[in-house]
Amino acid sequence: MRSLEVLIQRETYFSDQLNKGADFSGFTPLHYAALSDSYECVHLLLQAGADPTLKDDSGHLPISYCGKENIKQTLQEYTEKYEKLKKQKEAEERRRYPLEQRLKEHIVGQEGPILVVSGAIRRKENGWHDEDHPLVFLFLGSSGIGKTELAKQVAHYIHKDNKKGFIRLDMSEYQEKHEVAKMIGAPPGYIGYDQGGQLTKKLKECPNAVVLFDEVDKAHPDVLTVMLQLFDEGRLTDGKGKTIECKDAIFVMTSNLASNEIANHALELRKEADMAAAQRQDDRAMSEQITISRRFKEQVVQPILKYNFKRDEFLGRINEIVYFLPFSRSELIKLVSRELESWSKTALSRHDIRITWERDVLDVLADGYDVHYGARSIKHEVERRVVNQLAAAHERELIGSGSSLHLIVDYPDNTPEDGKDISPVIRVQLLQDGSRRNIDVQNYFSPDNDRLLF
Repeated sequence: MRSLEVLIQRETYFSDQLNKGADFSGFTPLHYAALSDSYECVHLLLQAGADPTLKDDSGHLPISYCGKENIKQTLQEYTEKYEKLKKQKEAEERRRYPLEQRLKEHIVGQEGPILVVSGAIRRKENGWHDEDHPLVFLFLGSSGIGKTELAKQVAHYIHKDNKKGFIRLDMSEYQEKHEVAKMIGAPPGYIGYDQGGQLTKKLKECPNAVVLFDEVDKAHPDVLTVMLQLFDEGRLTDGKGKTIECKDAIFVMTSNLASNEIANHALELRKEADMAAAQRQDDRAMSEQITISRRFKEQVVQPILKYNFKRDEFLGRINEIVYFLPFSRSELIKLVSRELESWSKTALSRHDIRITWERDVLDVLADGYDVHYGARSIKHEVERRVVNQLAAAHERELIGSGSSLHLIVDYPDNTPEDGKDISPVIRVQLLQDGSRRNIDVQNYFSPDNDRLLF
C-alpha cells in the first residue's frame, strides 16, 4: 500500500491521533489496545489469553504504549502471572524432553560434548549459575565433527525460530589489528562510525544470543582483548562509547588447535577399548564410550592452547573446554545412512526417483572416512561414489521420472598381479518388471572413480 492509503485507513478505521511517522510493524492486538487506551479491549484480550510479554519489531512491550494508570497496572499484573506460568511450562517441557535428547536427534555421536553443554545450560536455566558472568565454551576437535552444529542447535533450543538468537563471526576475518573496529564499531571521526560493529549491533538486538566465534585461534591478539572484557564482565563498549550488557549471552569459541593430538589420542583409546571388549566379550558399544584423561589435557592440550593464545587470563575465563572426538564405526554408519537418506529424499522430490540400498553399501562408504575432515569426508565420499553415478545416468537418460534404483556393492573376484588391492565398487541397479539390471556408467569415470570423463 502507498503511505497515503495507510494514513487514511489509520484515521478512518482506527484513530486519528496516531503519529504519522510511527512504525507499527510487529504489533499484536494487545499493542493496539494499549495504544488506544481502551481498558475494555486490553482486559478482554488478556482474559482470552493474549501474551503481554510479546514485543513488537521495535522491541517494545504493550505496556510501553499505555497512557492510563489502570491499564498499566492490569498489564503489569498479567505480565507477572504470564511469566510465572511460562516458566512453569518451560520447566515441565524440559523435564519431559531433556536437552540431551533434543541434541542427540540432530548430532551424531559426541555424547561427551552434549552432556557437558547440556549440564552448563541446565545450571543456567534453573538459576544455579554466576549471574555476573556469561557462559563461555571452547570447542576443540577436528574439522567437520559437529562443533558448529552443536552451537546452532543450542541457539535453536533457546531462541526457537528467532534468527537473531544466533550470531556467528568467522574469526579469520579479524586477523589484523585494525579489524577490531569491524567487531565493535569505528570510533567517532572514522569511516563507518554510523554503521556500528558486527558484534555490538547484533548483541543490541538480542543480548542473550548464542554467539559463535569460529576458528578463534586465527584472531588478532587485540580482538582477544576485546573478548576478554566480554567474557569477564559480560558487557561490551562499542565505538560510540555505549555499553551493551550481555551477561545472559552464551559464547562459544571453536578451534582446530591440538585437533591432531586429540584425534590420535582418542583413536588409541578406542583401539585399546575395542581390544579389551573383545577379550572380555563385552558389548562393543561400551568400547565407544571413551573419555580424554585429565593428564592428557594438562600435559598435551593446555601447553598448545597457552602457546597460541599467549595469555592465561583468557583461558581462565572459559567455563568449559569441550573435546570433540573422532567418530566410532557405528557413528560412521549412522552418518552414511543419514547422507544417503538425504539424497534419497532429494531424488524423490526433484526427479521422482526412488533409491534403496544394501547394508554393505554403508560399510563401504564408511571406509572413506578421513579423521582430519570429519563428517565432510563422508559427504564427499557419497557424492563421489554414488551421486556422480546417478547424475551421469540421469544425463544419459538411463534413468528418469518414476525409476526405482537399488545400490549394491560389487566385490572384486581376484587381486591384480601388481599386488594392489581393488576396492569394492558401488553399482546402481534399475528395478524394472520385477528384475534388476546394472546401469553401467563406470566408463564415464576416471580409474579412481573420482571424476567424470568428458
